[in-house]
Amino acid sequence: MAEKMATRQAYGEFLLKEGKTNENLVVLDADLSKSTMTGAFAKVWPQRFFNMGISEQNLYGTAAGLALSGKVVCASTFAMFAAGRAFEIVRNSIGYTGANVKICATHAGITVGEDGASHQTFEDLALMRTIPGMTVLNPADGPSAMKLLKQAIDMNGPCYVRLGRASVPSVYGKDADIAIGRGNCVREGKDYTVISTGIMLNEALRAADILEADGISLRVIDMHTIKPLDGDIIEKAAAETKGIVTVEEHSVIGGLGGAVAEYTAKRCPVRIAFVGQQDCFGESGKPDELLKKYGMTAEDIVKAVRELEK
Repeated sequence: MAEKMATRQAYGEFLLKEGKTNENLVVLDADLSKSTMTGAFAKVWPQRFFNMGISEQNLYGTAAGLALSGKVVCASTFAMFAAGRAFEIVRNSIGYTGANVKICATHAGITVGEDGASHQTFEDLALMRTIPGMTVLNPADGPSAMKLLKQAIDMNGPCYVRLGRASVPSVYGKDADIAIGRGNCVREGKDYTVISTGIMLNEALRAADILEADGISLRVIDMHTIKPLDGDIIEKAAAETKGIVTVEEHSVIGGLGGAVAEYTAKRCPVRIAFVGQQDCFGESGKPDELLKKYGMTAEDIVKAVRELEK
């Protein structure tokens, strides 16, 4: 069985590793260090950690100031507050100035679970990808999160990294070839393509197994970078398979599905189906039960592929 890890846990481990060699790294949090996994960094390097309290706008305004003074800044809170409550500051103080801030937002999507609708953000990818110059990342598992976080730290400029609360099986090994801006084909297929982002990759691979038993070959792509989007891998899928299903733990409006649809409409028109949160709020519950209720399981992906078959 594959090792399980939450991408937020990978973030905490990454900070401990990076902090040893990168003395320019500063970490900020909004009174959620235990949940966002920044607490371990705070204990080892308290002089490079700042708890800004329940004040998200101030969190990202301060992060911008530190970055514009020459620091590399990771600033963390829940995705709902990072993308929602602090959007104006992120846009004007980080995006507009090109500040070297990494917005490492945890607890995204329906798998926040019991915290309920107020904390389940389905809008963050849509919001962040509209900001000029903002790189937008959504890792699928622990190993890919570690690699993408390292690349985000090493690049100059603002970056939004979407991280989850729930533990998920690892698809990638530690030596996987993963790069910002380049999607990964994790399973070849000739009939249809699933383009997945974030923790939905496991569901996409399960769907491929189900469909294979019925003689349908499914290509599975991990689009861990929402912006800049890998157009080459999309065009190849559009040319070589009969249709595309986008899969995300996010609203079907404005996220991965929107980005792929925008790209293909201009360059390579293809039939597309969208699996994700269907323009509605969530509710409190167990992550697995919520994924099922809101149509984000392997079975829902299979259903979407079969609709394209008609």
